Amino acid sequence: MLSNRIQTQLRNKARCRKSEGGFTLVELLVVLVILVLLASIIGPRIIGYLGSSRTKTAHIQIESLVTAMELFHIDVGRYPSSTEGLAALVKSPGNVPGWNGPYLAKAGVPPDPWGKPYVYQAGQNAGSFEIKSLGADGKEGGTDENADVSN
Repeated sequence: MLSNRIQTQLRNKARCRKSEGGFTLVELLVVLVILVLLASIIGPRIIGYLGSSRTKTAHIQIESLVTAMELFHIDVGRYPSSTEGLAALVKSPGNVPGWNGPYLAKAGVPPDPWGKPYVYQAGQNAGSFEIKSLGADGKEGGTDENADVSN
């Protein structure tokens, strides 16, 4: 009688082990195919958002630099020359009366979102200037993420 009970318990344990099996190869392949399909649909959209977010970041940084330029203009009475550049917002460009900087919160002029320096050009008349990023390609012109961004 005892041996029958033990045999029954052993049979029950064997059945439990068989029903606790893992995933089959087909199930794993189906899941992988679904994941690849989702990545191929969602991936390009995420990359597109990344490009447009860098362009928006460049616009925001340029607006910040323009505000700092206006503060420089209020204190000094002029905008920095092309040779002084954007560095005049962080460090006094020499013997400039009225300079009350630094006009940027950070220790230096930030690079554009693509890691390149902003291009500064003083205008022909004393009241204008241009600050621009050359985009992802670092060249004049372009489209989409390669387009120039300026004030």
